[in-house]
Parts: sequence; structure tokens; C-alpha cells
Amino acid sequence: MTHNVVFLDRDSLPVPVPVFGFPVHYREYPATAAHEIAAHAAEADVVISNKVPLSRDTIAGLPNLKLIAIAATGYNHVDLDACRERGVAVCNIRHYGDHTVAEHAFMLMMALMKNLPAYQRDVAAGVWSQSRQFCHFGAPIREVRGATLAIVGSGGIGGRLAEMARAFGMEVLFAERKGAGEAREGRMPFAEALACADVVSLHCPLTDETRGMIAQPELMAMKPGAILINTARGGLVDEADLVAALKYGQLGGAGFDVLSSEPPSPDNPLLKARLPNLIVTPHVGWASGEAMGRLAAQLVANIEAFARGEKVNRLI
Repeated sequence: MTHNVVFLDRDSLPVPVPVFGFPVHYREYPATAAHEIAAHAAEADVVISNKVPLSRDTIAGLPNLKLIAIAATGYNHVDLDACRERGVAVCNIRHYGDHTVAEHAFMLMMALMKNLPAYQRDVAAGVWSQSRQFCHFGAPIREVRGATLAIVGSGGIGGRLAEMARAFGMEVLFAERKGAGEAREGRMPFAEALACADVVSLHCPLTDETRGMIAQPELMAMKPGAILINTARGGLVDEADLVAALKYGQLGGAGFDVLSSEPPSPDNPLLKARLPNLIVTPHVGWASGEAMGRLAAQLVANIEAFARGEKVNRLI
């Protein structure tokens, strides 16, 4: 049997995709707007999407669809209920970027603990050149050794980050889900974790329960001067509240690789803020060459497993 496979947003994965090991009619598009999905995937029984939204109406308009292969871990852009009702299988990519995303989170944390952006700004502005001594004392510099890291999300990325942090002498704790009645073994209640942490790093999915989980009340409950890292999903944090907490000195810094809308609007609060204790990177924590190669290989393997009638990395 020959499968019709369509990759809707090929430019989102800038590495070669391995050759499929079964008969296939394969087409790819650099990108696909919502109104183009029906035309691009009209004959497809397998649709690959990294971030192209696949809503209930869109899924209903693809009569041959049998599998949605998500070229990422996150799946909030796919209507799983609609797929379940239609009998459409859905698979995603898992653990390909655990190490590289954890490295990115750790890099953001280290840069902010040392106030690297503030010192880069001072050097560029000529402040060091005007110093009366050999160095320039500016923003406070802290050691990570002995600092407490609270990780929200205990999956592969959170686990890898914990290993890295412990290797640098940090105290690591895992926060329980916000609103949970009691903390499971090995976890600390959410509010307590925020209150005692020098660094909070988010590594949980974006769901109805986690959307906006960090807003003004949570930011005010954090230890003064603490750092917030988000390499998970932008919608986890209220961005306007975050900027206010940074401007008024409640937080010592924030490092974000994800924003609530991507690509972001130029008037996004985090892009407009231009604060020396705020680092924003363009959702590239996952994008090492090694990690993208693993993603591409797993994407093809997921589809090949489906063609063989096997369930691999299936959400449905």
C-alpha cells in the first residue's frame, strides 16, 4: 500500500528527513496557512505538522486522514478529541531534546545568576572604560553552588536539568502540580517550592490547567530576587505581570525561550521591555543540530510504525 504523506511546515525542521522505508507519495510545503490546509492535504492519509493548527473543522475536511504525525513534543495545536471521534491516530516526538533543552535552560540560569546581560550592556556603553579601577562593579553576581532550583515538570527535560544542577552543587526540588491536594513523594507543594527557590524553571506542557499558572500572585510569592526560566510554553506565564515583577525588583531575572504567541507580535511585553535582567531567545532551546537529527529520525520511525500497524509514541 502506498501512503500519501504531506509535511505542512517543512521549513520548521531545517535538517534532512530520512527516506521512508515503505511505498510513499511524499509532498512537503515550506509553510501552510490555515486556509491552505485543505488544499495541501486533500489526498493525504498521513499529515505531518510541527506547529500548523489542526482544528476540529480542519480535521473534518480531510476525508482520507488516518494519522497526524506531530514533528514536535507539544500537541496543543491538534484537537485530540476530534481525532479520537474520527478514529484518526496521533503521534508525537519524545525525549529527542531532553539534554539540549535542559542545557538551554541551564545556560539562561547561569547567565542571569551572573547578570551577564547587564555587564555586556555596561561594557558596550563604555562604563568599564570609565572606571577608576581595574574592574567595574555593577549588577550583583551570585554563585549557583548552594542555590535552590525548583523544577516544575519532572519529565525528561526536568530530570536532565536536575542532573546538571546537582553537578554544579545546587539544591534541587520538584514542585507538585499547582492546586494539587497533597504533594506526592519526592515533590514539594507548588506554593512552597516557589517561596523557597532561588531559581524556578518550567518544564511542563501547556494545558487548560497550566495556562497562566504563573501570574502576579505567584510572582509576588517567589523569593525576592529569584530567577524564572521558561523553556516550555509561553502561555504558562502572564507576560505583562512578569515584566512588572522585573521592573519593580520583585524578580532578579527571567530567561524565556518561548512566548505566548509565536512568532510574537512586536508589541509583546517581553520584547518591548528591553531590561538588562531579561533574556528572550527565539524558541531555539530544542534546535541543536544533534537534537533536530534525532527528531527527524523519530518522526519517520513513528510513521513507519503506523504503516506496520504498530503503536509507537501514540497520543491516540
